[in-house]
Amino acid sequence: MAILENLLIVFVAALITDLATGLGTIPFFFVEEFSQRYLVGMWGLASGIMLSASFLGLIPEGLKAAREYPFFNSEFLAVGIGLIAGGLLVIGARRLVDDAELDPGTFEEAGFKKMVLILGVLTIHSFPEGVAIGVAFAELGLGSGVPILGFAVPAIAITMTIAISIHNIPEGVAISIPFKANGVSNWKTMGAAIFSSVPQPIGAVIAFLFVREAQAFLPIGYGFAAGAMIYLVLTEFVEEAFEEAEDIDTSGWPEFIGGNTAGLIIMILLFTFI
Repeated sequence: MAILENLLIVFVAALITDLATGLGTIPFFFVEEFSQRYLVGMWGLASGIMLSASFLGLIPEGLKAAREYPFFNSEFLAVGIGLIAGGLLVIGARRLVDDAELDPGTFEEAGFKKMVLILGVLTIHSFPEGVAIGVAFAELGLGSGVPILGFAVPAIAITMTIAISIHNIPEGVAISIPFKANGVSNWKTMGAAIFSSVPQPIGAVIAFLFVREAQAFLPIGYGFAAGAMIYLVLTEFVEEAFEEAEDIDTSGWPEFIGGNTAGLIIMILLFTFI
């Protein structure tokens, strides 16, 4: 099979996972107004999804990759480096956004900068998932596999594509919340969600071309993605939730914890059945 055909198959598979992120915005097409309680609960939902994705998905996958491809002496060191780098990314991105002269247009400036920060971090975090897809396709056309349109596609590649596609749907929900909270239109919100996963097709193609090098650095990539999301939740999502809860008589705790728990349950079910 020609290399261009290989790359096209890998790109299309990763593009499917990218477009799946947009599905997470569909519920917002049916919600006209957002009460403060609803917004607090949705911030909790987004936090639960992202923390669960980090602690139940990305970090364990990073440790597993470190054992399979022992580039570093310690699997925890490799993932730990990524976690720290991910946190530093959010710190640097926040300073960059705060110092930048951005035109908020019709949006309130602080809210607009928060949207830019969240979109930027989630866009960067999606790259390692694309790398994982590219690595899963490493044996495309080299041996046995599931016949699809005349090509022998590795079973692990199909599983990875389906898993990341489903995983991206709640991430689409998570990225939609700050946009809808700031009054962004439904279609622009969907566009932002899909844009946040654009690095997946890019990462998949690069990883497929340089699969051995990509495998060696996968642990850091997974840790990097997890560190960025964890720090983003703790410093931005939680703060935003309780700013919304200032006028709620419950202080927002029941709504936030309820949303957080719902996000955790969603991700546990996802990781259990995929």
